[in-house]
This record gives sequence, structure tokens and C-alpha cells, in this order.
Amino acid sequence: MDNKIKVGIFFGGQSREREISFLGGRTAYEHIDRRYFEPVTIFVDSIGNFIKIDPQMLYEEDIRSFYPSKNQNNGYKVYIESLGPLRDTQLYKLIYKIGTQIKIEELKEHIDFAFMVMHGPYSEDGNIQGLMEWLNIPYMGPGILGSGVGIDKPVQNRLMELATGQTKKYKTISKDTWESSDKSKLFANLIAELGFPLVVKAPHQGSSIGVAIVKKRSLEEFSKSMSQCFFETQILKKDWVKLSPRQKKNLMEKTSNLDEGIGFPVILDGEIIYHPADLLKRLDIYLNFHENATISSTNAEDYVLIEEFISGQEFSVGVIQDDSGKAYALPPAEVYGDVQTFDFKSKYKSTVSKKRIPVETKYENLEKIHENILKAFEITSMSVISRIDGFLTADDVVILHDPNTIPGMSPASFIFKQMAEIGFGITDSITYLIRQSIRERIRSGKNVFNLRNLLKEVDHKINTAKGKPRKKLAILFGENEEEYKIARAKFGQFGGNEEFEPVAVCSALNGGKYRIPLNLMFKPDIMEFGMSIGKPKHPFIQKNIESTAAIRQFYVGDVDFSVSKISEEAFINDFVAVFDCKTQELISA
Repeated sequence: MDNKIKVGIFFGGQSREREISFLGGRTAYEHIDRRYFEPVTIFVDSIGNFIKIDPQMLYEEDIRSFYPSKNQNNGYKVYIESLGPLRDTQLYKLIYKIGTQIKIEELKEHIDFAFMVMHGPYSEDGNIQGLMEWLNIPYMGPGILGSGVGIDKPVQNRLMELATGQTKKYKTISKDTWESSDKSKLFANLIAELGFPLVVKAPHQGSSIGVAIVKKRSLEEFSKSMSQCFFETQILKKDWVKLSPRQKKNLMEKTSNLDEGIGFPVILDGEIIYHPADLLKRLDIYLNFHENATISSTNAEDYVLIEEFISGQEFSVGVIQDDSGKAYALPPAEVYGDVQTFDFKSKYKSTVSKKRIPVETKYENLEKIHENILKAFEITSMSVISRIDGFLTADDVVILHDPNTIPGMSPASFIFKQMAEIGFGITDSITYLIRQSIRERIRSGKNVFNLRNLLKEVDHKINTAKGKPRKKLAILFGENEEEYKIARAKFGQFGGNEEFEPVAVCSALNGGKYRIPLNLMFKPDIMEFGMSIGKPKHPFIQKNIESTAAIRQFYVGDVDFSVSKISEEAFINDFVAVFDCKTQELISA
């Protein structure tokens, strides 16, 4: 086959969501189709350096485990910005311990396409999209306009109102207003205007970072929520003096964590403090002379968004496009379980919140959700891919919020679960994202000749591969949780293999072997997998499958959505190799 297209997988970045991006980078690297693409792993550190790294770094526990080097961290897990201003020679030494720095003007020498798996400010707001436009490098996802809208929650709210007529109540409060106001009166006025409970949001964050629900009519709780979303925290002298040295260090570590703390650098009394150890020392002195210390992030929000609390079924819907630009909403996924808000912890760390597809409601409501989602997708200038969240209230009203331009990309992410329901594996989804992004960049009217040639090259590779079927590999697993977990991972990872095409095969307790359709390999556990076997296809999902047939045919080909029994003879004849999830061995015929 021709030379492969070099796809830069950009992960990390400067936002608070960099660890989610780190996981997404690993997913993209593992699942990208190596018949067409050569992955180039590019770590973007939190001060903006582009570093080409060994892909094995993606298998570290987190970013702080490999960068900066551990002998620089003074006993803490820190990001590079906690080392403070560095001389060029100091920075280069740290960079070259993990890879090779790529200057911005050199990016085009290394990659043909930028696959962005970065989230939040600098990454989803049009910043890096604009840089790639300047460099004439096609990139994944919506363009600059859609990205700018996708990071600004108040703007999104206004556009949602225009698109769907929804009447969600909200208000913004600036930092200056908050600091100068009678907070008790402000709290009472917000309750009178928006109702109760209140939802407080940092307006430029994703992954539900900087989201708090005020559930008690308590000024203390409201003030705490406001501080959380302004990314500031207060430490009282009376509490600090009771802490042991170990407890003080633990508090500093919690402050440095981006999911639960405010991150570093921080400001204390007008002074920038870069490292947790330095903050601890500074607090020991400062709180000798003050009753409390207010610590704020150097990347704090200038205002917060206050919204009415919407009670209802919470859902998330992905949207994709065909070559003409027509948008198709994917089957709506519902978040359910004992969780009151789908915040960062419930998204990424909770064992309580669960997901099901589609939303458990009547067919007419599913149609209504899709209708509103597509209106929102269009008015917000999204393209290629988007994930839009919302609520379905008890009286069947659909309220949308938070369009997301680069959805989370762990193997268990919403977008991949929903794509699986219409027949796309993770590898197929990544191929779609790359190709459709090139198609959308052509619409910009810039660098069109080269982009059209790149699109033809991708299409040639896809069509050539259709004429060269891969060898069938059985991913064989039994009806137990451990084997199912291994099977899900291996089924996905072999999706982009040049030699083998993975087929999920369940070795059932009744002694039979069954070919398992793609969507069942995205269930959260073996119990839900087992409960899904034999269930008839939901009519709304069937409609989604039929409406996306042309897109699926091009990227995936024919897809069997049914469970089917495989005879021993067929098993031996059809498969040239087996990955046994019990022994975790690849066995060739």
C-alpha cells in the first residue's frame, strides 16, 4: 500500500482537563487504523511546548508520572508550571528526557493531519484550531467558530434559546460584583429569580470541572460553590494550626490536583506561588499574622454562570455528518443511578452513575430530543463531531446545555458507545473523524487543492483495504467479568491491526460459541452484557441504524447486528487465529 498518512495525536495541553486528554491520547494511539495511518504521538505540555514522545509514555499512570522528571518535584507530584520560570537550558533538559521538542513552524514536517484529543481552554476554544489553520495543517473536529462557541457556556445558552425555544433561566456574576456585593442579598435575589436549587458553573471549562449544585439554603454553601467556580479556596488559621505536617502536605497535594483542587500556580496576597511546597511554607508564615488566607488560581474565571436546577433524566447525544454536511444525531445515552449531577467525579470516577442507550422514555420523546439536538448543532456552527447534553423533564420538555466539540475519548466514552450502536467500532470512528474533518476543512476555502488531494488519498486507502480483507481473529471470552473486560480491550485494540480483523466470540456456559455484535462489546460489565443478549433492537436505534446506512457502508461495510451461534466446524474454518482471554494468549491456527 502507499505511504501512510502521518497523524499527529495531540494530547495533554494547558487546561484542567489534561489528564482526560492523556487517556484519550492512549485510546487514539491504540485504536487508529494502521492500514492507513501512521500515528505520531505529540504531547503538549502545560506551558505550551510540543513534544514528540515515545508512545510508551502513554502507559504511565498520568502526566505527572513522567513529566517533569521526578527528581525535580521536591516530594510532590507536580506539573511543569510548578517549577516556575525556567531557563531555556533547564527546560530543554526536561523535554529531552521524554522526547524531542518540535517548534511550531516545524510541525508540518512531522505530520499530515492533527488529531486533537485535547480539551478545554487553548484546545477547544479555537486557539489551536487557529494555529493549525495558519500552518495549513488539517485538524480534527469543528472549525474556529464552532470551537469558540463550544467553550462559552453563556453564549451556548443564548443560542440554544434561539434554536429550540427553551427557556432555561440563568445569570452571570462577575468577580468584581461578587466581591463588592451584599452576598446574602445576592443569594436571596438569585433564588427569587432562578428558583432553588442553584447550579453554579465556571463558564469556560469542560468535563464538568468547576460545577457545583447549591442544595441547601445556606449562604456558606453558596459562597463555597462560588469560590469553587472562581477557582479559589480559603484556609482558616484555626483549621491550619490543627493540621500535622503530613496533613498540611496532603492539603497542598489536593490543591494541586486539577479535578478537585485549583491547580498551580496560585496567588496569595498578590504573590505568585508556583510549587505546593512553597505554598505550605508561605502559609505557615502568613497565617501567623492573618485569620484566613484566600488562595486563587492564576487561571481563575472572571465571572461565573448561575443556572436554575433542571430536574429530569440526564442524557448525552453525539452528532456526526455525511459528506454533504447533513447532520445525524446518534442514539441518546442516558445517565442514571444514584447521582444528582453528572459532574467530573460521576463522569470519570464514579461507580454509582450508569449509562444506557437509548434514554428510557417514549418514542416521541426520543424524536423530540433528536430534533432539538440537530437544531442546536446547526446554530452553534458545529461540524464533524459534537456531543450535546441535556435533560428530559417529567413533563416531557427537552432542555439542552453544554455542546462539546471534542468529546472525551476513553474506550468507555459516550461517543464510542453511541457510534457502536450504529455499527462503528472505535477504529472506524477515528477514521471517520479524520476523513470527515478533512472534508470540513475543504469547506473553509483555504488550501483546498492540497486538502482535496489528501481526501482522495484517504479514500483510496479505504477503498483499497475493502479489496484486501484481513484475516479473521476470534477474541474468545467466557461469561465472567474478568474475561469480558479483557475481551473489550483487545477487541478494540485489534480494530486497527493491519493483519487481523477482530471478531468477538463468547464461549457460553452452555458449551456453545456465539458471534457477538459490536454494540454488545460496549456494555459496562458482564451482567449488562448478559441481559442484553436476545433483547430485540429498540425501534429508535433501528431507525438510527437505517438512517446512517450510507455513512456506515463507506467506512465499515456490512454489519451484522445480531448474535449468532457458530458451529465448531465454522469456528475452525473461519478464524486463522484466536486471542484467548482466559490465558491472554494469541494462538495461530
